[in-house]
Amino acid sequence: MSRRDELTFAGLPACVDMNNISAGIAIIGITHATPYERGVPTYTLNASHAIRKKSVRYPDESISWDFDLGGTLLGDGNVRVVDCGDIPGDPSDPEGNRSRAIDAIRCILRAGAVPIVIGGDDSVPIVVFRAFEEYGPINILQIDAHIDWRHEINGVTEGLSSTMRRASEMSWVDKIVQIGSRGVGSARVQELEAAQAYGAQIVTAHAIHKNGVGDILELIQQGSAWYVTLDCDGLDPSVMPAVDYPSPGGLSYIDVIELLHGLSRKARIVGFNLVEFRPDMDVKGLGATTAMRIIWNAIGLLVRSPFLGRE
Repeated sequence: MSRRDELTFAGLPACVDMNNISAGIAIIGITHATPYERGVPTYTLNASHAIRKKSVRYPDESISWDFDLGGTLLGDGNVRVVDCGDIPGDPSDPEGNRSRAIDAIRCILRAGAVPIVIGGDDSVPIVVFRAFEEYGPINILQIDAHIDWRHEINGVTEGLSSTMRRASEMSWVDKIVQIGSRGVGSARVQELEAAQAYGAQIVTAHAIHKNGVGDILELIQQGSAWYVTLDCDGLDPSVMPAVDYPSPGGLSYIDVIELLHGLSRKARIVGFNLVEFRPDMDVKGLGATTAMRIIWNAIGLLVRSPFLGRE
């Protein structure tokens, strides 16, 4: 693992030995997975560093009262959280990137910890899903402006527009709920039909603005296992400008927080990732702050979850 300037999320303890993780939650950065152009660095380069940097903007923030959480970040402190740094990657070696990422996530899962993944583009969740093969069944809750059901683009089948199509092929993935779709993306009519044929529940951003997140929580079975994958373009650019293709009408920060809070009360969150944050497109650090706060809430909710550690 690599860690620039020894920076960890919220100043949490560092874990430098992936074979010796002693924690209930493990944060890890995965910058490189499967680019569409081999050898071209991802536009999300340095995302994990920018988000970690925002998480230590005030020295006492992790022990201060958090009004989103109703307490401090780690609550009563009974759950240990560590930061494993970033997995070394190479845009010229997608096969190696995938292998290293799967191995790292499996180390976290074998230790009985919940992975919190900072990406990286939207090809990163595919490798994380693959790591869950022996730890299913799981359900996937996706927050994204796009449904990501393309089989391939230019012969690449593991890229960022194929995330949910690849997930649908994994026998250990059960239900898929997709939230925040709007505008246009890579999906054509046949991709939408494929998602519907699989049984994916697609909830548009418009529906959330009209009805709130309550209807989504009705789709969640009590005590079931859910992996949450969040593409930053699922958020409205007013709070998340730092994305490759900003689209108006996305979810608000509060929408996402309410959804995570509701999910954590009802279900077992077995993993979380945030991807597609583009630091070079940020505006006065707003996107990095929003991304950091969402990850912060995910950690705070997990340490309070009655389901953490349950099989």
